[in-house]
Amino acid sequence: MNIINRSIKALVLLFVMSSTSVFATEQIHTGYFNNKAVSGYDVIAYFEQAKPVEGSSKYQLEYKGADWYFSSQANLDKFKANPEKFAPQYGGYCAWAMSNDKAAPGNPPFWTIYNDKLYLNYDQNVLDTWRADKDGFIKSADAHWAKTEKE
Repeated sequence: MNIINRSIKALVLLFVMSSTSVFATEQIHTGYFNNKAVSGYDVIAYFEQAKPVEGSSKYQLEYKGADWYFSSQANLDKFKANPEKFAPQYGGYCAWAMSNDKAAPGNPPFWTIYNDKLYLNYDQNVLDTWRADKDGFIKSADAHWAKTEKE
């Protein structure tokens, strides 16, 4: 059963990645049925609590066309003062997929802080692959992401 689940996940990821080029991405990844950045999770918490924490609609703001949620007013204020420091790289898209010139959603439970930057990945298998060569994948992803910012 575990092999079947892995196969299904791999096929879904392959479909998402093959059908979504980097050039069709929004600046910030949001849900299909909402406008929440990072699925409504508080990006400050990754840095300060070292874990994903759900944000609240009580503490939200709009940034780069997406709605960002926070778990407290203090975290909202920190983000507002320096959003580039706390926003995930590649607009919250999967860092590994971006390194392959694709856009797949980054998911809040699969994250890394590296060189004081937040990176999201699609699932645990992708995260493990990405962590094995972070520097190489980041170099490639940075180059691909730069192309999207020019459009």
